[in-house]
Amino acid sequence: MKDIRIGHGYDVHAIGEGLDMYLGGVCVCKGLGFIAHSDGDVAIHALCDALLGALALGDIGHLFPDTDAQWKGISSLILLEKVMERVHSLGWELGNADITIALQRPKIAPYVEQMRLSLAKTMGTEPERVSIKASTTEGLGFVGRKEGCQVWASVLLIK
Repeated sequence: MKDIRIGHGYDVHAIGEGLDMYLGGVCVCKGLGFIAHSDGDVAIHALCDALLGALALGDIGHLFPDTDAQWKGISSLILLEKVMERVHSLGWELGNADITIALQRPKIAPYVEQMRLSLAKTMGTEPERVSIKASTTEGLGFVGRKEGCQVWASVLLIK
């Protein structure tokens, strides 16, 4: 049996006016985005935490602190690239990633395939290994009130 690790990540960002909204490396909305130090791609942030957690390497805030100006406004795809470099340097590869995005608006179904391709390319894997699902939370909670977005990510790593 191969050595395997499972990781889970979770992230939340508030929504603000005058920003572009990035999810899975794709701009899904102009003028209404996530408030964050980086580009705010909450899906990639949860994915990075899942990858780091699987290998007990801390979390995205530890690796890329919001107190460090070099990460200000950076594309989260670059952060994911750096995390995957660490994963690969330790001899691990992605088995699969499963991501659930809770967001009231905009509807992200039209962007799911583009997100899967973007993430797979950045992680050096096939799109079949990346799953993205969406929920509106049926109008409940801060997501339902259109105040923010929350994302859960799980990964399986194989050595």
